Amino acid sequence: MTRPLSPRVEAVFWFLLTATGYFLLASLALHATKGADNIAAVWPPSGYFLALLLLMPTQARIPAFLAMAAASVGANMVEGIRAGAAAAYTVANAAEATIALWLIRRHERGEMSFMVPRAVGRFCAAAFAASAASAGIAMLLTGNGFNFFLSWMTTVALGMLIVTPPIVMLARMIASNAVNKVPTAMKVEAIALLTVAAFVTGASFSQSDFPVTFLPCVALIIAAYRLGPFGAAAGMLIVALIASLLTGQGHGPIAAMDESQKVEVLFLQFYLVTMLFIALPLAALLVVQRRLAKRLEQSNRWLLQAEAAALVGHWRVDLAEWTIQWSDQTYRVHGLEPGTAVDVEYSVSQYLPEDRVAVQKILAEAVRSGEPFVFQGRIKRTDGEIRHVKSHGSIEMGRGGKAIGIFGTVQDVTDTVENARILESARSAAERVANTDMLTGLPNRRRTLSFLDQAMRRAEQDGAPLAVAIFDIDHFKAINDVHGHAAGDEVIRRVGQRAKASLRDDDMVGRYGGEEFVCVLQGRSALSAELVAERVRKAVHADAEGAVAGLPRVTVSIGLAVYAGEASIEDLLQRADKALYTAKREGRNRLRMAA
Repeated sequence: MTRPLSPRVEAVFWFLLTATGYFLLASLALHATKGADNIAAVWPPSGYFLALLLLMPTQARIPAFLAMAAASVGANMVEGIRAGAAAAYTVANAAEATIALWLIRRHERGEMSFMVPRAVGRFCAAAFAASAASAGIAMLLTGNGFNFFLSWMTTVALGMLIVTPPIVMLARMIASNAVNKVPTAMKVEAIALLTVAAFVTGASFSQSDFPVTFLPCVALIIAAYRLGPFGAAAGMLIVALIASLLTGQGHGPIAAMDESQKVEVLFLQFYLVTMLFIALPLAALLVVQRRLAKRLEQSNRWLLQAEAAALVGHWRVDLAEWTIQWSDQTYRVHGLEPGTAVDVEYSVSQYLPEDRVAVQKILAEAVRSGEPFVFQGRIKRTDGEIRHVKSHGSIEMGRGGKAIGIFGTVQDVTDTVENARILESARSAAERVANTDMLTGLPNRRRTLSFLDQAMRRAEQDGAPLAVAIFDIDHFKAINDVHGHAAGDEVIRRVGQRAKASLRDDDMVGRYGGEEFVCVLQGRSALSAELVAERVRKAVHADAEGAVAGLPRVTVSIGLAVYAGEASIEDLLQRADKALYTAKREGRNRLRMAA
């Protein structure tokens, strides 16, 4: 395990690294292509120092600034620049580094990333702002004019824009051990592409017979595409160093221009800035595009897994081309192999004829209105199986509010429909059991009273006549005592059947309790109700089939009450019950009408 350096050793390390690197780069730049006022076309020390400031810990920055100042003054004086001018240049360079670092840290609290287009844009803005401020300071301290300001600004800006990114990225790759994780084939490709970029740049700027300065740009774009931001930054650094060195020595198409040295330098700077603003943003955008493509691929994979788990597929109809696309799960819902050729007509024709028209109508209305839609129908698959499917969808609108497509989902809901059918069947069966008398199969007391309550509400609202008859079996206790309870139960069952057979479908007879029954006679006048009740009495009395079966002959006594505006069913039943007891007292096997 590597032991961390002490703060003092770390400060010395950054001091030496700054001083050595800055002095060497400054000396090299002053020997390279020079513009007016002895200003180099590109000033790499500015980019080198800014890169170190972004990489070093905060406590090492003061020693680093001292090292930068010593190296800057020393390099300038070695090249014959007066001490006063060297000091002024150093102050301006220190100011540009301070401003650039502050602007970058203001927006990028963490590590500066050259993988994000927005961060790249902020870095470029910070570099230009810092170089402009530095140029202004240098112009004021030296008393030079606007041409000096412009040359200084472009030179320093190019130094930061070209040199800082590759140093920062390479240092972080080494620190994170990312270099060792890169496959050997990719390392070989990176070296080859950067070598080609260097060769193409040298060939383009070592001669002026053929204007092929676009070739380095092509090589740079290829490096950016294959290697990402680091390839773009490293390639840009290589192109800038070779182009500046050869142009400064009088080689290449720019040096061959019939213009002053100042114009040649400005043109070289324009050339480098143009390439820079092509390469770095392109590389960052490619990173974003690849990340989005990876996320999209992952999202699609999750979507397919979710569709398979939920038995939900998706589909899209292109209204302009009149074509349809299905997801793999949509094919499975329809019983087809994924990838089978399908069209819009086939998709609709799979619905059963009685559902097909409704589906077509819903889709046509959705296209017309632009509103979302939902429909459910049955499809017949190629294996002959009928499946219930449910679709949700929406309309895709183009320019001018015109529908250009239909997007929808389809779900196999056969199990849901079948479960609902079973549940409804079970509910109906339970309701029938809850409302049915188990001995007779007739409505029980609960159902009978509910039916009577509804009939009374209708009679109250519509004024339709209504009557209630209560009857029970005469001498039923004696039947149980003599013939047994089994015979008594069979008598009750038989009486209920005979009574039901004597009524219309609109009427109801239910077992009220024990040997007692209630008939609800709807739409019956007093006379009509009396005739029906009498028919029930006679049917029970004349039950020859019951006698043949060995059952004792029985009779019933009936009390009849016609609805007269009673406030409750209890009041109406009480009137009918009183009439029943009247019939009992008067000898049984007879019908009596309530007063």
